[in-house]
Amino acid sequence: MSFEECPELSVIVPVFNEKGNIAPFLRAIGEQRAVCLELIVSDGASTDDSIGAVQRFAQGAPFPVRVIGGAKGRAGQLNRGAGVARGGTLLFLHIDSGCTDPLALRKGLDALKTAACRGARVAGRFALAFDFDGATPLPYRFYGAKATLDRAGCTHGDQGFVIGREFFCEVGPYDTTLPLMEDTFLAERVRQAGRWLLLPARIFTSPRRFLAEGLLPRQPLNAILMNLAAIGQLSLIHSLKKSYRSHDATERLRLRPFLAPLKESIAHLPRAQRRRLWHQTGAYVRGKAWQIPFFLDLLTGG
Repeated sequence: MSFEECPELSVIVPVFNEKGNIAPFLRAIGEQRAVCLELIVSDGASTDDSIGAVQRFAQGAPFPVRVIGGAKGRAGQLNRGAGVARGGTLLFLHIDSGCTDPLALRKGLDALKTAACRGARVAGRFALAFDFDGATPLPYRFYGAKATLDRAGCTHGDQGFVIGREFFCEVGPYDTTLPLMEDTFLAERVRQAGRWLLLPARIFTSPRRFLAEGLLPRQPLNAILMNLAAIGQLSLIHSLKKSYRSHDATERLRLRPFLAPLKESIAHLPRAQRRRLWHQTGAYVRGKAWQIPFFLDLLTGG
């Protein structure tokens, strides 16, 4: 398509120092068929050759590619991409994600359109799988299975968010005041205002953060973050903002130093607030107890 045509879909991807992942991602997007799209790469002041890699691909790309720049911060980068997008439907996608099905985006758009024609206020997300060369380890199969559920806290940005522009303007933008988890908060605003549709295609994402940091320390840290978000303790989430390094700076995660600022912040709360915090945390944990039989069901094959 020429750049003058109005695309059906605007794919918005935030990047920061992702030179090594640009080419495989762009090749995967280039293999999508039967969809008129534009690609918007929203850079967060990369210091490597990320932008150069995108620009080299753009010269022969089968669709328009636009690079925009600004300050680092995924929420702001996503919002800037949405601000220049021309498509009626937006796809917010991670740079380490991709689809092996060349009709994945077509199927997703058709499913979303069908639901919208029935009057549903809906956004779509793909089924999720982690990209391993061999068999997928059990914990990652569990994460993928959870991502298919229409439950609070089970919808995240690595599934890809497909949403009509008007609906995004209503439930968005991404919250730039959050140091992390901006996708999770948007997902819950979508759930409150409408509903999520599981699209009939699968998206693959890299397990690189888990592999670099270690699954054992990362999982409890993610659980703590989800708990604080669910009970509205945003100020305490800010005390953990260093827990999410950019991918180029990811290394083995040492959990105790990351939790020290959180422990100190909780200690400074008035006693009544601390009591309420732990009461709410207990309620959150009880509310997540369904994950135990769900895991066992996955383990035994149902």
